[in-house]
Amino acid sequence: MVGRRRAGGTHPSSGLRAGGWERRVFPFKRQALELLPLSLARALNTVHLPAACPHACLQPARNQPQVYSLAMLLLPLLLKATLLHLASGSYHPFYNGFYYNHIMNDNSDDQDKVDYFSGSRLVVEASKDPVYSYNGANVTLPCHYRYEPDLGPKRKIRIKWSKLRDDYTKEQDVMVAIGKTYVAFGDFKGRAHIRRAGEASWHEASLVISDVRLKDDGKYRCEVIDGLEDESDVVDLRLQGIVFPYQPPRGQYRLNFHEAEQVCQDQGAILANFNQLFQAWSEGLDWCNAGWLADGTVQYPIRLPRKPCGGVHLAPGIRSYGPRHRHLHRFDAFCFSSALKGEVFYLDRLAGMTLEEAKQSCQDAGAEIARVGQLYSAWKFVGLDRCNAGWLADGSVRYPIVTPRANCGPAEPGVRSFGFPRKGRFGVFCYRER
Repeated sequence: MVGRRRAGGTHPSSGLRAGGWERRVFPFKRQALELLPLSLARALNTVHLPAACPHACLQPARNQPQVYSLAMLLLPLLLKATLLHLASGSYHPFYNGFYYNHIMNDNSDDQDKVDYFSGSRLVVEASKDPVYSYNGANVTLPCHYRYEPDLGPKRKIRIKWSKLRDDYTKEQDVMVAIGKTYVAFGDFKGRAHIRRAGEASWHEASLVISDVRLKDDGKYRCEVIDGLEDESDVVDLRLQGIVFPYQPPRGQYRLNFHEAEQVCQDQGAILANFNQLFQAWSEGLDWCNAGWLADGTVQYPIRLPRKPCGGVHLAPGIRSYGPRHRHLHRFDAFCFSSALKGEVFYLDRLAGMTLEEAKQSCQDAGAEIARVGQLYSAWKFVGLDRCNAGWLADGSVRYPIVTPRANCGPAEPGVRSFGFPRKGRFGVFCYRER
């Protein structure tokens, strides 16, 4: 326990150099010193003394009263610091069974902090494959956590679910759960909870969403928090649905972003996202008019390249205008609708009906006039096939064809449109909840 020294001879009994100045450590108990941080131990137990008096410096002497007094003052402080440190329990950071030593390399050599791990490791795993559902259904987003090695009985930890944007930034909080207590947020209130079953070595963190809605489609982060441990994984929820292009009665390219959102909602749908548009394109959607998507970009799907649609030399795919000004720029909209909770059916009269008569006929049947998104969903998921045109809620006249045939439009299946006639008498498509 000898510090730095300068020139001089070594005293035979003390091992200290004679001459110059050197650091002398008082002989306090080694165990107490080791319990203290090194900087504190040095501060409390080190004094600088002349090396010429090796024996006198360690014993009370008449010509050394200041040294003895200093030692007596420092001794109570040292004992107090030692007792406080012992009362704190373990010398290492401890939380929930995890033990880390954090060592900061603060040598101005730009090295990063090193974490030395010992103990159990928290592992979180969610479904790697997309989870598919549809409007109005109940769905479970699988997520489990475990410890390696297993710590035995389950402890109360915090589980947090968040909905993410396409770039994995948080869009909104879904719910937080601790034990059997949980809180759901926003539109997920009353619809979200943690599943309570699990395997022996896995702890359950799966999210159950009831009455799935169109805007529930997207990515979700499952986050498990145990003390300072925080691990997460991502689940992709995809709704089975259909994308359809929409123009308002005013004509082509009349909608800014916010108006596009509203017209899709008015038709029982939402603005489609890129993944939904891409899926529709892969299933055959070809549309040469650009439309808004949910992220504020403007794009359109092309299966057959042609001059008015980006040129004949471009490969088939999704054409993109990129992000557009949400207030100033105007385009059409790509809307997304999913399966229905109810049914779409057709009503007609021999002489046909005006739009107002059509609305009344649906009400008389205990229903309401169908929206565009509902007609597309009935065509896609139920196989509604009707070669008779009918009114819809937006004032358009359309009809769905599953099996193409003569006098029923083009040779491909689809929903045909007569536009928005100001006059005329047609049947009507009605929608009734089950």
